[in-house]
Amino acid sequence: MAIYKFHQYQVVGRGLPSESVEQPKIYRMKLWATDEVRAKSKFWYFFRKLKKVKKSNGQVLAINEIFEKNPTTIKNFGIWLRFQSRTGYHNMYKEFRDTTLNGVVEHMYTEMAS
Repeated sequence: MAIYKFHQYQVVGRGLPSESVEQPKIYRMKLWATDEVRAKSKFWYFFRKLKKVKKSNGQVLAINEIFEKNPTTIKNFGIWLRFQSRTGYHNMYKEFRDTTLNGVVEHMYTEMAS
């Protein structure tokens, strides 16, 4: 069994309840990070951009690591990604073959770093 640097996390959060909104809408985000602390940080980064809720005006309800259902079989995965280079932004689709999605993300980061 391989040890991967990146893990998939599910972070659930919402804005703080107020008098006008007693039960704010709950949002779930799946993202890759090296640990739970960085997953929470990424959640607030994207949540602030998407829903205009800052960390001081919101709360994280749960952080769970997502594991592969069947990590022993080889599967094909496709990843859409968007990256910035010196000539602008580019969209890219790349296919990988691995046993887990965490392994695919690790391969993708390694390949994009080269």
